[in-house]
Amino acid sequence: MTNREKSERDRPWIFRTYAGHSTAEESNKLYRTNLSKGQTGLSVAFDLPTQTGYDPDDLLARGEVGKVGVPVSHLGDMRALFNEIPLERMNTSMTINATAPWLLALYVAAADEQGADRSLLSGTTQNDIIKEYLSRGTYVFPPAQSLKLTNDIIGWTYSNMPKWNPMNVCSYHLQEAGATPVQELSFALATAVTILDTLKASGTIPAEDFPKAVGRISFFVNAGMRFVTELCKMRAFTELWDEICRERYGIEDERFRRFRYGVQVNSLGLTEPQPENNVYRILIEMLAVVLSKNARARAVQLPAWNEALGLPRPFDQQWSLRMQQIVAYETDLLEYGDIFDGSSEITRKVEALKAEAREELARIDEMGGAVAAVESSYMKRKLVEANSARLAGIEAGEQIVVGVNKWTESEPSPLAGGEDGGILTVPEHVEAEAVEKVKAWRDSRDQAAVDAALADLRSAAQEGRNIMEPSIAAAKAGATTGEWGKVLRDIFGEYRAPTGVGQAAREDAGDLEAVRKDVDLASAKLGRRLKFLVGKPGLDGHSNGAEQIAVRARDCGMEVVYEGIRLTPAQIVNAAVEEDVHVIGLSILSGSHLALVRDVMDRLRIAGADDIPVIVGGIIPDEDAAVLKAMGVAAVYTPKDFQLTEIMADVVRIVSSHAEKAA
Repeated sequence: MTNREKSERDRPWIFRTYAGHSTAEESNKLYRTNLSKGQTGLSVAFDLPTQTGYDPDDLLARGEVGKVGVPVSHLGDMRALFNEIPLERMNTSMTINATAPWLLALYVAAADEQGADRSLLSGTTQNDIIKEYLSRGTYVFPPAQSLKLTNDIIGWTYSNMPKWNPMNVCSYHLQEAGATPVQELSFALATAVTILDTLKASGTIPAEDFPKAVGRISFFVNAGMRFVTELCKMRAFTELWDEICRERYGIEDERFRRFRYGVQVNSLGLTEPQPENNVYRILIEMLAVVLSKNARARAVQLPAWNEALGLPRPFDQQWSLRMQQIVAYETDLLEYGDIFDGSSEITRKVEALKAEAREELARIDEMGGAVAAVESSYMKRKLVEANSARLAGIEAGEQIVVGVNKWTESEPSPLAGGEDGGILTVPEHVEAEAVEKVKAWRDSRDQAAVDAALADLRSAAQEGRNIMEPSIAAAKAGATTGEWGKVLRDIFGEYRAPTGVGQAAREDAGDLEAVRKDVDLASAKLGRRLKFLVGKPGLDGHSNGAEQIAVRARDCGMEVVYEGIRLTPAQIVNAAVEEDVHVIGLSILSGSHLALVRDVMDRLRIAGADDIPVIVGGIIPDEDAAVLKAMGVAAVYTPKDFQLTEIMADVVRIVSSHAEKAA
């Protein structure tokens, strides 16, 4: 390489891993270790109580504390999370949405304690609430109030933290929910338009500064296995965003029209069978977002090979980090311009994606924008339909997934062996210790100062003032996540998004014919239509699996009760008794299955309804499946059980068997 080539080599993207678990102290050790290995930014995963505004000792937090991320209940936790990490020099991404103002307030308070200059703080609060209604499910407040909170963060950071990305429009979870590339493009861009229209109409930012504020909006995307399509999707994103900024908002400065995005590549496509194959999948997916210079990601975080099995260990995260470093530093990728410019095939595909996306954007615009398309269930229904088609293709073998529906013969994997089963397990004592710690925190603080700060927060919410300064004051006074959440719940109320599973049943019998006949026979013996309750206990909002089970059960002729996410075990048992169901299916992907299922089973016994069979689905290790069956669970399904129609046949057999025993 010549000296000229060396000097012109592009800087690599920011290297991240998505991490956080157990406690703030344990997560801090992991962050500092990863940074010492060459990671150049942090991406914080918060646990579900933190994401939905509850403290560890709340009833709804039971079984969820520290499972899919780190619990942050107050300033002490945030302080511990970033101990010995200078925030002024760190780029921090926080996957947080409904409670984004509060977590940003805690972050600012911790940075203030470090003596950091707020104007130098850089990073991102995800803060895309619209996609939460569609896919991930950690929403709390209704859309209008949620958009107000998003607007507050944009306005406050513009004035106080100019290097901070106040939100990234997140299409990542749309793909996880089954979105097609066109739906990813159009739904994400419709969300961005709604946010910017709201910002402009609010007058939060002076009109002359609006282009700069647009320049701070970023995106967070997904990349799947269809390499060429994914690469073209990213080029389409950059071109459509430039077009929208120029034509809709009149932004002339090219710098403020740039499509700035981070990425985590697809986790949905990672397989439980033959999980070692996931290493190749992750690499191929990463190449789709780094090879094309004109559409290259600004930050990349990669899942680990074993995330379909459970939480990755430090070694697993290191392996994914090394993948990024090898591509960035050992190859000559960063020495060249865009290697796809001028390709007729790439151009053809990009233009086709843009044309379809424009049509979908126009359709959503006619409805009144992204919020209207959420409230009418249009976008959610389209995602459920797309995911159904994707799963049907895998079931039929039309979409090959190596090791799952093709070439399933396998040698035992030494990677998944050993005492830990190839994954990191969060100890059961973590939750109890978190409960005691938050109680001790409350006992040690100046309660009068907390009360005054929360009163001002309440007034700000009632009066429509910007929520950020009162939130920072509450953080410094010692308020907790649950207290902040309760104040805003009291003012704004809570929201339950449409489930998207209400469309008409499939008319074609096809592979369902045999199961439909079995359902009819079982229903005749039962004296009424076989009734199946699909429940999502706890705070896990990843509802894709539950939705697909509900849709397939209905298509097989069962009567289905599905009320969406975030139900307590008590609510599920009450619904089962009141609806007089024949079987209960519980979907839990957060790792909280043991505590939540135990609670459901206990409540069924107390209610005298323990004759209702219970089945469970989720990311469940074999040893946990054995424990669940010992509790009385009739069947356990994991991601390897991808044939939904076969699961439906099992459900009919389980119901029939229990009915015969009862008779």
